[in-house]
Amino acid sequence: MRAVGIVATGSYLPKEEVGNEELAAAAGVTPEWILARTRISSRRFAAAGESTADLAVRAAERALDRIDPAELGHVIVSTSTADTPQPPVSVTVQHAVGATGAACFDVNAVCSGFVYGLAVAKDLVAESGRPVLVVAADVYSRILDFSDRRTAVLFGDGAGAAVVGPVPGPALGSAPGSAPGSAPSGFLGFELASDGSRQGLIRVEDGFFRMEGRQVKEFVLERVPPALAALAARHGHSLSDVDVFIPHQANGVLVTELAERAGLGGALMPRTVDRYGNVGSASVAVTLDEANRAGMVRHGDLVLLAGFGGGMAIGAGLLRWAAQEEER
Repeated sequence: MRAVGIVATGSYLPKEEVGNEELAAAAGVTPEWILARTRISSRRFAAAGESTADLAVRAAERALDRIDPAELGHVIVSTSTADTPQPPVSVTVQHAVGATGAACFDVNAVCSGFVYGLAVAKDLVAESGRPVLVVAADVYSRILDFSDRRTAVLFGDGAGAAVVGPVPGPALGSAPGSAPGSAPSGFLGFELASDGSRQGLIRVEDGFFRMEGRQVKEFVLERVPPALAALAARHGHSLSDVDVFIPHQANGVLVTELAERAGLGGALMPRTVDRYGNVGSASVAVTLDEANRAGMVRHGDLVLLAGFGGGMAIGAGLLRWAAQEEER
């Protein structure tokens, strides 16, 4: 059995930085109100001619800077803000980066979509041995009602990417004796869940993004911690074993409450929400890339990824980080 993990990451944020002062008046609040309730001080908005596909391509290129795109078996793009109903964003990415041998498809699980894409990619790599590019990109600035303080102050635009492929070390379930004394490398497992009875909590209505913030918070704090604990327990761990926790950067206050409720206070928790806001499906991917490039994720770390949001959906992934040889 081959171990499968994340072998490279990348991200891209648009250049335009939008501070709280620029949004406060239209939303009927103050900059101080925004910061206190979200811990967000700025976010990035795509330029007028910059599409979701453009962001996705930039993030993909950065993840592939040391990988030959011709080796990719698949390109998966997670987005809930595709530029058009068709073609899928993934084929635009494939063409732009030169992944001529890759099959392409998009997934839409909103803010959980990147983790859903990783779960699919893991199985594809395990079967074929060929790496898979997973990109998450969203442009929410074009569907925001800037008079709605519940949503307008939270969201930004961005894209993140990861290459999933074989990694050094034993796979989960490898035959005894294959790597004496070493823990399984790469992905240990995933926890994916959806609750369609609450689909109305987050929606696009008459062209604008809408969210029932209080009920979304209740869903996250009620449903996400047990899902994370169940995933860890299924693979012989408790959440206290987690070294690095990378949750969806929905809201700075909510992320802190979630970590405390789940008992993850001892884990390193990188943040990007303060600078980029909530970038939807790209949130976990962007934060993972920044943490990886900053050396915050080290070889052997137990890493927990957690997406949650529209659907309502939860996507969590647990992996033992396996750095490539040149990074050790």
